Amino acid sequence: MSKELSAALEEQELRVTRRYFLGRGAGVGIGALALGNLMQEARANALISMAPKAKRVIFLTQSGGPSQIELFDPKPGLRKLAGQKLPDSVRGGQKLTGMTAGQPQLIMPSHTAFLRLGQSGAPVGEWLPHIAGITDEVCFIKSMVTDQINHAPAMTKFLTGHQLPGRPSIGSWFSYGLGSVNRDLPDFLVLISKMMRGSDQPLYDNYWGSGFLPSAYQGVKLRNAKAPVLYLKDPDGLPRHLRRGMLDGLGELNAMRLSRTGDPEIETRIQQYEMAYRMQSSVPDLTNVSDEPESVFQLYGPDSRRPGSYAANCILARRLAERGVRFIQLFHPDWDHHSRLKSWCTARCRDTDQPSAALIKDLKQRGMLDDTLVIWGGEFGRGVAGQGKWDSPDGGRDHHPRCFTIWMAGGGIRPGLTYGATDDFSYNVAENPVHVRDLHATVMSLMGIDHSSFTYRFQGLDFRLTGVEKARVIHEVIA
Repeated sequence: MSKELSAALEEQELRVTRRYFLGRGAGVGIGALALGNLMQEARANALISMAPKAKRVIFLTQSGGPSQIELFDPKPGLRKLAGQKLPDSVRGGQKLTGMTAGQPQLIMPSHTAFLRLGQSGAPVGEWLPHIAGITDEVCFIKSMVTDQINHAPAMTKFLTGHQLPGRPSIGSWFSYGLGSVNRDLPDFLVLISKMMRGSDQPLYDNYWGSGFLPSAYQGVKLRNAKAPVLYLKDPDGLPRHLRRGMLDGLGELNAMRLSRTGDPEIETRIQQYEMAYRMQSSVPDLTNVSDEPESVFQLYGPDSRRPGSYAANCILARRLAERGVRFIQLFHPDWDHHSRLKSWCTARCRDTDQPSAALIKDLKQRGMLDDTLVIWGGEFGRGVAGQGKWDSPDGGRDHHPRCFTIWMAGGGIRPGLTYGATDDFSYNVAENPVHVRDLHATVMSLMGIDHSSFTYRFQGLDFRLTGVEKARVIHEVIA
């Protein structure tokens, strides 16, 4: 008998034994399973012991890699070096993508001038005038670092702590650990911008997936369509009381099956049927923005009345925050500017600048900014060398993982602060590097969670969002 066949038979025998233990054993299987679940929940609750500074997170995810050189990290000295080769001492063997590995690494200076509108003096590129106007509310981290150079693994790392799909997203961790104060909406909701032109940049479900956590904790995507969530509406002619009776019957059948198998996904199925029933009224109320005054639409900008736009999604994010949703994530794609950076990047800035700033102002005037953590950023930055002809309108920038900029506001963050710095080429971190796992540790700390102890046991291992490598809370950015 081959080793492979022997291993397969052993695994099958184990599954049969486990099924018997859970479903048909001497009555201890389900009790043991329930005790295990209670211990898992008790462990999670025990680790949420720090006083939280934030109650909820709004993550404004800019997918594709916004260029820090044009938007947040001015390097005026590059103008004197325009067209010259990037020194080998600066590049330091940095891996390049296949798109630029075969071309000379010629320096392309920034296409923008920089504004300094706040008392903090933080510079922001002229393509983002509204964000430039809120710098005194914002903390910039200019020394972000990742170790992935392509979009899918970098975004997966940015959101799950690991470059391979299969781990829970950061929103799922919070859903598991903290839940929501609104039982009529999911703990973790996702909104994706409906672009004016088709986007060729995919956004994969694993970015908001629950991984090995029970599927009840995965992000629920609100579609930018007439029906935000599919299959919520009852069929025509089905009275509400009959629908309730059907769900009660399904619940009883699923409970019977759960008692026989102990499969936690059956319990998730029961919970999700009930959540869908409650969402039949909560989602239409959420998405009906007719009760918003005209001043709100003026604040968020001219695109805010277009359903599915980034601006409209920012308004929905605020409405979700008001309703107690724990983790709200917006995705705005097409920041991947390998060519025509000067025209394409400005378009993405027009999409997001006013609404992002408006969200901060709106939360503040409603008294919600202090306990709402807003994060703005993408999976990596852009390189200083021009892709294509550096001095052409068609020039762009390639991916760059060694340094990039994000900003945060509210939720216990020190406003008006700039943390970290890059070298004269915006190529390497010069001061205070912040790895993605350090960002995760900091966000968890702001939400009252000790990242080093908050774990979930899977396949015999205790997994955590920040992984096994050392991660630190960036206390310097916390108020």
